[in-house]
Amino acid sequence: MRRFYLIGFLILLGFDTLAQIGFKLAAVGAAPPALEFAWLGRIASERWIYLAVAGYLGAFVTWMTLLRYAPIGPAFAATHLDIVTVLIVSVMWLGETLSSPQVVGAGLILIGITILATTKGEDPELKQYSEDAA
Repeated sequence: MRRFYLIGFLILLGFDTLAQIGFKLAAVGAAPPALEFAWLGRIASERWIYLAVAGYLGAFVTWMTLLRYAPIGPAFAATHLDIVTVLIVSVMWLGETLSSPQVVGAGLILIGITILATTKGEDPELKQYSEDAA
């Protein structure tokens, strides 16, 4: 089952990253942003927006599948890995610069996810229920 989680979360991470990068590229292609129908038309005609929508649909299906089996705490935390992967892809592929606060933030996200994934918390309600039953 652990292999299922790992593969599932990697697929989810890929879809989430794909969606975010697709939205980013669509926004750049439809620039300048303006709250008007012409801008919405430019967004809809950008090919990257379809990549973003496909990424979100894939992420939704993958997330729903994972939620049937994965513990919710670590699963929810792992979904935030896409912040780090989008940052890495943006720097490597899109030529964006990386600042010190971004590096610190990415590191804190990774530390938090690691802590949540490696600690086993006990649900206080279940603990109370088991104590009352005894």
